[in-house]
Formats: sequence, structure tokens, C-alpha cells
Amino acid sequence: MRIIRFQYKTSEKYGLLENDSIFELKGDVFGDFKITTEQYSIHEVSILPPVSPSKIVCIGKNYKEHILELGGDIPDEPILFLKPPTSVIAAGACIIHPEDSARVDYEGELAIVIKQKCKNVAWKEAGNYILGYTCANDVTARDIQRKDGQWTRSKSFDTFCPLGPWIETEANPDELKIQTYLNGELKQNSTTAMMITPAFRLVEFVSRVMTLNPGDCILTGTPEGIGPMQKGDTVEVVIETIGKLKNYIL
Repeated sequence: MRIIRFQYKTSEKYGLLENDSIFELKGDVFGDFKITTEQYSIHEVSILPPVSPSKIVCIGKNYKEHILELGGDIPDEPILFLKPPTSVIAAGACIIHPEDSARVDYEGELAIVIKQKCKNVAWKEAGNYILGYTCANDVTARDIQRKDGQWTRSKSFDTFCPLGPWIETEANPDELKIQTYLNGELKQNSTTAMMITPAFRLVEFVSRVMTLNPGDCILTGTPEGIGPMQKGDTVEVVIETIGKLKNYIL
């Protein structure tokens, strides 16, 4: 099932996406809801970010080949950092290249969308707390990251967390092809099977540290092949069974 958040005229809504048709959902998308007969065309609505997270928890260095391309050692435990909710934008929106940075990179990633409040969740139970999965781009000011020696400023600029275009509730997070294209050229080409720490284990690890709320996202790390984007570029993160997250650099 694909759950999409959209705006029709002045109203924000959730819907069930089937081909190009959206059936409005009534109720709590993170709890009890029903599918109505109210129908919209995807071409007559504005797609919004699939959730409004209270926080975006990101995982650094979760693909071995990505670690090798940047240099460094494989961590003993997942490395956590946060992106602010103000960094979130929707599919089709523009990533703003800040004047403060000379190099802004794409990082295509699988994002986990949390369904219900969770704390100290065992990995075997993690699936019960996940609504689904979406595409993400952990946009990074690489020169600032290297300059600062920590990652907060480089990852937190407004527009630096594209999410979408919708939530796929039935994907297997451990076996998904993940690709990133820059101006139509394939740059990242891997699979989530290459993650050092898989999705359910990440939910367990993160929830030991902090309480996760409905709509929060965990970005699961990027594979090898990162690189810079320039103003005027188009970047696409494509994940098998989920869809395509397309954004423009401004």
C-alpha cells in the first residue's frame, strides 16, 4: 500500500495511491483510518513530504564501500546524527545550494517511517512500529562537514532532507535496490542488503537512545558513489518497489 500526503486546494490530506488515483484516507494514518470513495488525480494535487517528523535520525557509515570511499574504519556501533524538521522538503521541490558551501553532495538513502511511539524496542518487534518506507536524500555540505569535524551544520540547512514521494508499507527493507541519478546519469547503485546494520536493528538501536514518535524518520545510510551537485542539476533517488524522489538544485 502506498500512502501519500498531498494538498488539494487549501487542504492537506492523506490518501491511498493506486496508479494515478488517490483515495482520501479519513482518521489517523498512524493508527485507525478508513479508505473513502473521495478520489483525486495525482496530477491535480501538490505532493507534500510524506510525514512531518519531530526529528530525523540519520545513520552514518552504514555501507562498507561508502566508508572506504571517504576513508576511515568500520564503526563498532551505528553512528547517529540528527537533521532538523526544517530541512524536510517534498518530491519536486528545490534543494537550495547555500552560499556558505562550495560543495553540496547527494546521498541517496532508504528512510524508515515510524508508526507508533516506541522506546527500547527489540529488533524482532521493530516491524510492529514501522508504518513503511520512503526515499530520502541526506544532502550534505561536504566542505563544511570536513571543516567542522562534526556533522550538524553540514547536514542541517533548510531543504537538505528531501523525503518522498510517498510511503510504501509493504517493502522488505533488507532487499531493495537503491540508486541515485544526477542529470540522468547513474551515480549510486547498490542494495540495502549491503547495510552493515539492517533496518530493524537500527530501530532497536535508536530506540534505546531516544523515544521515537509517529512520523519520525530514520535515514539508514548511503552507499558508495556520493558526489557534488551544482545549481541547475536534477537529482533522483530511486528505490525498488517504493518509487522515485526527484528534486532540483537551485
